[in-house]
Amino acid sequence: MTLPELFDLSFIGRREQPGLVFEGAIRTFGDLDDSASRMANLLVDRGLKKGDRLCVYLANCIEYIELYLAATRLGVIFVPVNALYRDREIRHILEDSEPKAIITTAAQTEFIPSSPTPVWLLTELCDEARLQPNTRRIDVLDGDTPAAIVYTSGTTGPAKGAVLTHHNFVVNAVNLLTCWQITPADKILLALPLFHVHGLGNGIHCWLASGCRMRLEKRFEHNHAAQWMREFEPTVFFGVPTMYVRMLEWPSETASVIGAKMRLFVSGSAPLPVQTLEDFRSKFGHTILERYGMSETLMNLSNPYNGERRPGSVGMPLPGVSVRNLDPDGNPVPDGETGELYLRGPNLFSGYWRQEEATAAAHRDGWFRTGDIAVRSADGYYTLQGRRSDLIISGGFNIYPREIEEFLSEQPGVAEVAVASSPDPRRGEVPVAYIVADDTFDAKALETACRAHLASFKIPRAFLRMDKLPRTALGKIQKHLLPKWVPR
Repeated sequence: MTLPELFDLSFIGRREQPGLVFEGAIRTFGDLDDSASRMANLLVDRGLKKGDRLCVYLANCIEYIELYLAATRLGVIFVPVNALYRDREIRHILEDSEPKAIITTAAQTEFIPSSPTPVWLLTELCDEARLQPNTRRIDVLDGDTPAAIVYTSGTTGPAKGAVLTHHNFVVNAVNLLTCWQITPADKILLALPLFHVHGLGNGIHCWLASGCRMRLEKRFEHNHAAQWMREFEPTVFFGVPTMYVRMLEWPSETASVIGAKMRLFVSGSAPLPVQTLEDFRSKFGHTILERYGMSETLMNLSNPYNGERRPGSVGMPLPGVSVRNLDPDGNPVPDGETGELYLRGPNLFSGYWRQEEATAAAHRDGWFRTGDIAVRSADGYYTLQGRRSDLIISGGFNIYPREIEEFLSEQPGVAEVAVASSPDPRRGEVPVAYIVADDTFDAKALETACRAHLASFKIPRAFLRMDKLPRTALGKIQKHLLPKWVPR
């Protein structure tokens, strides 16, 4: 099955029903279907065809959804670009994916580097799309057709594009609808960014596959989210730990009213602190369901909807997903001992875009190496212990220190750099830069440079000057020996 076939459960089967609320406007599934058809016809007129890549550099909006639907109908490979990225990060994606175009707003064009890639403005596209017929155009596809390339960095080297197929997305949606019991009677409030697989692969796909009603927000704003929930009365909410930490600041009366209407709170993209889960359960009357996924795999494990949602655990494998917990030699580890998670199943990506060696290195005997360290309990629950690498997850965003280190090492006077994580009560963890530099060292200047070239969530919270970095006898930096940073 392909995504257009899955989504037609709503576009054909529930055509007259209200499907989407955005900025006060209500759109039926039929409205969305027609808009997607017009956009697809426009993309064809602009020369796009099956297999072409299309970069989309936008914040959440209805047009984002229309572009995604149009691309999936044509077999065009959708390449979401983080709306917080700047020239340095965008340049690599454009050079690597070689898209036919990048779509953005006039305000965001200043962040796009000079490139042969044409820049299409969203306003112009929308004006032209309105003149197109709403004739449905769905090219012949199969489930192995690539649907999206999602860029996910490793701890070494530049970002890699994970190729996700129609099958990957369809299996993920069907699994979540089944295991989390999402039905047309539900109402989803989605404030996650659509450029991330959490918002796109879970939020958008579960909404369209189930035919429920969804309210989309541009971003999560904890000062307004309580009012959104009281107005819309959602039954399902997908969030990251940072959101739940901020929601605990709401008055108990507000939490009680919201909790009474809600059916399911889901958390992912970063580890959920046990204390946050317990405090949330006490205040909202709900036990957050924590699950585990990756850009390369979509969802892998989940705590049960009916059954124990174990604090600190990401639950058990979803249908069709096989899991192994192995030692460095590839041998299974006993329950209760740490190992690296290996995965296999129809949810796994088809490979890294144009990187056969990286794809091969990410697999072992047909199993995908996640890089995540975990412990399995005797009754089958998995608990993550951390990354095999030094990945930093801040507020649900992945931060790979190597990228920041390479950029800082380019700055005048900087000799050596190590970027490590520091605990943060709201974002989970934040990056801190440890720098060996000459007498021209200027922390403010380094921060200014980072703000000009890196996404805001990647900017180190502190720039600490060091005489030298701790290293092993072989010269490897020992980040665990770096002094702990204490905010002032």
